[in-house]
Amino acid sequence: MENKPKSQDRLEVLELIDKYEREKKFDVDVEKDPESRVLKPKEVDFLRKKISSKIKTWYAFKKAKTFLEKMIEAQMLVIDDIKGIENIDSLNTGAVMTLNHFNAFDSFAAELIYRNSIQFKEKKRNFYRVIKEGNYTSYPGFYGFLMRNCRTLPLSSNPEVLKEFVKSINQLLKQGDIVLIYPEQSMWWNYKKPKPLKKGAFSFAVKNNVPILPCFITMRDTDKVGDDGFPIQAYTLNIAKPIYPDLNLSTNENIKIMMDKNYQVWKDIYEQYYKIPLVYKEA
Repeated sequence: MENKPKSQDRLEVLELIDKYEREKKFDVDVEKDPESRVLKPKEVDFLRKKISSKIKTWYAFKKAKTFLEKMIEAQMLVIDDIKGIENIDSLNTGAVMTLNHFNAFDSFAAELIYRNSIQFKEKKRNFYRVIKEGNYTSYPGFYGFLMRNCRTLPLSSNPEVLKEFVKSINQLLKQGDIVLIYPEQSMWWNYKKPKPLKKGAFSFAVKNNVPILPCFITMRDTDKVGDDGFPIQAYTLNIAKPIYPDLNLSTNENIKIMMDKNYQVWKDIYEQYYKIPLVYKEA
């Protein structure tokens, strides 16, 4: 394995992760995000209806595909296995995909899951992902272009834009599309454990009577060291069976049960892969 100095920035992030885990602050971000601004009403074409939006989406995915292929070729993105693809193939409705969030590029892995499925190859359903408002408004250049045009749904702090956001997700789920939501509400770099979940993703699923599709990425060190001095991770993409709402239960009961089931599924995958019990550090 190459011997490169470890990035001070990454070391500081790992220290924060350790601190927040001990303090049970699982929903607090650890990255230093660039300054951002609040979105304005009608600024985002959430459903990509405009001709200009369609063109930008086509071009963004073309560029993203080339970028992804280069990352895989350079072994900057390593996929060991995709398990449970039949669970996404079996869907007959829209769905909310949940995923653990540990890297700025982990949604590329989710995109790979989708593009290997019947949903993409035969049913031609679209795949959308919810992102932070700041990710949509603050990134310049190539990454900013992808953030704004690869069927992203920015979660805005502007109440009017938030209404547009909610209405759009409801429509996408009703028309059969898949929406990726990170239910942990924070990104912790290369953090292997599942974190406690927030109810937003499950609320969308219940209110639209669609399933949750729990996905959890496990990882291992490769022999290749990245520019940050840490081993590049190889991913196993684990897609579990869909979790459906129970029409005999209330909205709140369904949200709680589905959220608990999702967490248990992630916990089981974690413990089976790493062969250790899930234990959080104590203060």
